[in-house]
Amino acid sequence: MPFLKKIINKHTLSLATSAAMPLIGMLSLSLMAHNLSKAGFGNYIFFLITFLLADTFRTGFMQTSLIKYYAGANKGKAMNMAGSAWYVGFILTAIIILIDLLLYLFYKNPSPDVEATIKWFGIIYLCTLPSAIASWILQAEERFDKLLLLQVVNQGGFLLMLVLLIFFKRISFDTVIYSYFAINFVISLITIFMGWAKIHTIKYKSRQGMSDLIHFGKYSVGTSIGASLLRSSDTFIIKLMFRPEMVAIYYMPQRLLEIFEIPIRAGVSTALPELSAAVYRKNDEEVVAIMKRYAGMLTVMLLPVAIVSFIMGGFIFDLLFGHKYEGTESVSIFRFFICYVMLMPIDRFFGITLDMIGKPRLNMIKVVIMLTVNVVGDFVGILIFHSLYAVAVASLFTFFSGVIFGYWALKKHLNFTIRDIFSLGYSQLKDVIAHLLKKNKTDKVEV
Repeated sequence: MPFLKKIINKHTLSLATSAAMPLIGMLSLSLMAHNLSKAGFGNYIFFLITFLLADTFRTGFMQTSLIKYYAGANKGKAMNMAGSAWYVGFILTAIIILIDLLLYLFYKNPSPDVEATIKWFGIIYLCTLPSAIASWILQAEERFDKLLLLQVVNQGGFLLMLVLLIFFKRISFDTVIYSYFAINFVISLITIFMGWAKIHTIKYKSRQGMSDLIHFGKYSVGTSIGASLLRSSDTFIIKLMFRPEMVAIYYMPQRLLEIFEIPIRAGVSTALPELSAAVYRKNDEEVVAIMKRYAGMLTVMLLPVAIVSFIMGGFIFDLLFGHKYEGTESVSIFRFFICYVMLMPIDRFFGITLDMIGKPRLNMIKVVIMLTVNVVGDFVGILIFHSLYAVAVASLFTFFSGVIFGYWALKKHLNFTIRDIFSLGYSQLKDVIAHLLKKNKTDKVEV
């Protein structure tokens, strides 16, 4: 039991949150795919993509900026930023709801499902604001236990409602939307009554606080949108230049690569408030140490996983997708992707460190450069080699460009080298493993 207490910390809780949410979400989608009609499931996917696009705008604008100004601040400053975030959140949400209302009043679509999506979109978008702000504040406060509980109840509650709809044979596009609204409404009420959303801080808002959030947010939302386009640009280009089935062949290894994203997202979640607090203390050496520790440890941790995945790529695809795609380019493309997995943690932490030291514009430029390199590389590679492999190879240059620009931008403000990242990551990971093994051995002796 003492050993379990030792390993249950903010890092493992953040990892659990990052791993559990995609799994529960995929299970929910699987249930809907098997029990909704093709039209109903397609309509839900349309609603989900539309909602997530709007949510990306709000989250991209506010999440990083709120964490930056909230984490490490004194109580008065934190309450001011939380209240200012509520005010800015209301403004952003009102803009999206106004657009949705205009569509509902003046856009007449013959499909009742599209009409239902427009009808419910604004209501659901408004009721998710408290839970969204609560999750950002909990992350800034490093309360990953509460954040995990919030996410599990949200996703798990929706999954439970789907199971009940299937059991009572009432599942349809409309009832799924009603369930989605109901669970998000309840979750937001919970965050308000539990005090996690800190809605009472609205009275502490200030013009300066809102100005700080908006100034930072205009760059961070550009970064979020650019990153989203970066993830989807390959799919759009392949759809334009190749046969439709080639999209699936390329998408599968791309989706499988998200396994490596899980620990990276978890590391980012825990590192953001630490970096923000170090910046508040004006301690550049601590900022560098945090960045190097997280980027280095994740890189070293992912290395053996990447090697095994490279060797076992064929077996992994047969296990997950069957023999249907045997002999296609999917496995080889996956192995191409593995070649730049080692760059992903470094690229990501260069980006968030630029954000935290108050240089979000440089992070946005980095993402724009990566997007440009990826799109140009895709078209040039396809026109010359007429192969999907060209698209995969272009992705390698994309991440190289991000790391190179990020390193150049950070070196102007912080003192470190790429070699420091690998050496510190290796030594830190070795120390953590040795400490856990020593603790486990001590616990057994005491028992």
